[in-house]
Amino acid sequence: MAIIKLSATERRRLSAFFTCLVLAVGAWVFTVLSNSYNYTVKEVLNFRNTPQKRAFHSLQSDTVNATVSGNGWQMLFSKVNRDVNVVSVDLRSLEYKSYVVLSSQLEQINTKKEIGQQITAFNPDTLYFDFSNRKVKRIPIQLNTDIRYKQQFAQANNIMLNPAYVIVNGPASVIDSIKSWPSDTLKLDSVGEPVSTRLNLQAVKEGNLSVFPKNVQVSIPVDEFTEKVLEIPVKLINNHNYDDVKIFPQKVKVTFTISLSRYAQTDEDFFEATADLDLWRKKGYKVLPVIISKQPAYSKIVKIEPQNIDFIVKK
Repeated sequence: MAIIKLSATERRRLSAFFTCLVLAVGAWVFTVLSNSYNYTVKEVLNFRNTPQKRAFHSLQSDTVNATVSGNGWQMLFSKVNRDVNVVSVDLRSLEYKSYVVLSSQLEQINTKKEIGQQITAFNPDTLYFDFSNRKVKRIPIQLNTDIRYKQQFAQANNIMLNPAYVIVNGPASVIDSIKSWPSDTLKLDSVGEPVSTRLNLQAVKEGNLSVFPKNVQVSIPVDEFTEKVLEIPVKLINNHNYDDVKIFPQKVKVTFTISLSRYAQTDEDFFEATADLDLWRKKGYKVLPVIISKQPAYSKIVKIEPQNIDFIVKK
């Protein structure tokens, strides 16, 4: 392959040529991007001054295409900028009509936009709404949790929510179908002590609904658990004919877990063990399984000894 050899003068001329070319291209790009252009960006609608006496439902998407007047640099950056563009729309006029014209609010919308990035038009320009009767309802909060406890620790009592209810305001047709309002998921790991935290409720997805409050105080009692053993008398149930029935043994040994704070006060009165005589009469059982029908809240049965009892029915 032939190698072109250039003299020092030719190399200087070639270098000067490319330098001028780069400067010329740069000047051209700068000039082009400094010109004014109309370009389209997506804007998310944020409703304010919503009607107090009319429940509404938007009949179109919550985003619109906005035509923006700006220079080439702003147009370029709008293509790579991932920030959410928000347009605040005043719905005060819905008190007496069923649509809002965005172009009629351009002046107040543009007061919140940067100079040189003024919106000139919207597509669609008119937003239409459907209306129904407004209803207010008090509904319970549904707490979502994903909690992992340290070994031998667990929830020791009922979770307390403050408040336990939210007030939902919106169309009657929608409100009637809502039975509870979910919270965000409370995620905790290696929990070994009581939890007290504030948790956000899930955001409203419909523009015609409102929920108050937006968050809730969550208190979770947590304690260390240990095993305890008690002898519990067995109660015979479904002895419809009042037969003379003897059971053996009359007590069973129940091993269960209980929180340390309730260990001393927990005795056999907190439990009820039963054996169902219908299992013999209707199904022919030779022994009766023992069922723990009552136990302390948040305790856990580990084992029952024996699990089945013998019985004799005297004629």
